Amino acid sequence: MTDQPIRLLLADDHPVVRAGLRAVLETEPGLTVVAEAATAEDAVARATQGDIDVVLMDLQFGKGMGGAEATAQITARPGAPRVLIVTTYDSDADTLPAIEAGATGYLLKDAPPEDLASAVRTAFTGRTTLAPAVADRLMNRLRAPATNLTRRETEVLSLVAEGLSNQTIGQRLHLTEGTVKSHLARIYAKLGTDSRTAAVATATDLGLIRR
Repeated sequence: MTDQPIRLLLADDHPVVRAGLRAVLETEPGLTVVAEAATAEDAVARATQGDIDVVLMDLQFGKGMGGAEATAQITARPGAPRVLIVTTYDSDADTLPAIEAGATGYLLKDAPPEDLASAVRTAFTGRTTLAPAVADRLMNRLRAPATNLTRRETEVLSLVAEGLSNQTIGQRLHLTEGTVKSHLARIYAKLGTDSRTAAVATATDLGLIRR
């Protein structure tokens, strides 16, 4: 560990959340918050300036870019800071895109303050910290791959859960209506269901899509 403090960027669209994170982290030795960002776009721009070691990134920013996309843009650059996701969401639909995008860790906002500080230090060294619920779900995916949905299937079912028609889902994801139906057929088979409602309920119970 270097004698220099670990320099943090807080990226969250809620000022109260940023203030809470700052209050927790700035009481910790060796950590300093050097910047905040209220949008994912601002976080990407700020993270490129060379004075950030770890970005604490929310996943949902209202309008505009999401946290997973911002994470991918940040981590794609050489010498990029580490990204630690800090969010309220723990479904596969949230965790998998963020981890695939290059996040070093994934923590939930209800984590104890000491866990947050520890996760920041762990991320700084390049090692991974996962919230227990997220780690359990990833292990379950490895143990029971038959019920795992692909990234695209998760996207389709998440839109079904929003009440969208096959046609609208196809337009949203740039797929034909027939392709959407094919995805749904595979989803039904994997989940052992025979309707949109049952598939959404089962996937929600399994934590595959957001409640």
